[in-house]
Amino acid sequence: MADPRPIHPVLKQVLELGPTILFFLVYLRLRDDSFTFGGVEYSGFIVATLIFVPILLAAMGVLWALTGKLSRMQIFTAFMVIFFGGLTAWFNDERFFKMKTTIVYGIMAGLLGIGLARGQSWLEWVIGELLPMAHEGWMILTRRLAAFLAGLAVANEVIWRTQSTDLWVKLETFAFPAALMVFLWWQIVALQGYLKEPPEGGEQS
Repeated sequence: MADPRPIHPVLKQVLELGPTILFFLVYLRLRDDSFTFGGVEYSGFIVATLIFVPILLAAMGVLWALTGKLSRMQIFTAFMVIFFGGLTAWFNDERFFKMKTTIVYGIMAGLLGIGLARGQSWLEWVIGELLPMAHEGWMILTRRLAAFLAGLAVANEVIWRTQSTDLWVKLETFAFPAALMVFLWWQIVALQGYLKEPPEGGEQS
């Protein structure tokens, strides 16, 4: 398979994070409104969810057109958004879309856990080329990330069941991704002793 074509990092971030930010902005605009389609009344949250789906697909289409490749995680996330967005609209029940986050984090934690039970780091298999690190370091990172993702899944489930939709949308848009990024950064710093330094000047060490 051909390597992905290069793309400006800022444009890549816009295409990956833009749809979620737009969902947040659309939700803020529509949250107090209700809409009637085919004799059925839908909340602003559900309409914002339906708007989010084509925005996400369009961004992924542009990303694929520019780079020639989508990651497994991007494809999986798109499938979950389409599936649970469809259930949300079909049953006119916003709980389905809120459950999506729990299920995504839970599946990711479960997959990493299955790999660990087999003595493997599937995280290393997915992104090992991007971060040269000893296998032992990958196993430690995988265990910690699996536990953290499971914690996020539990936190999301508690929050959407006990808190307001406004709070959930804010946490889903900003807090959960930020917490994951900070956690990963913290782990990379903590596991520096396992990182492999590339040979200087391209020479074999």
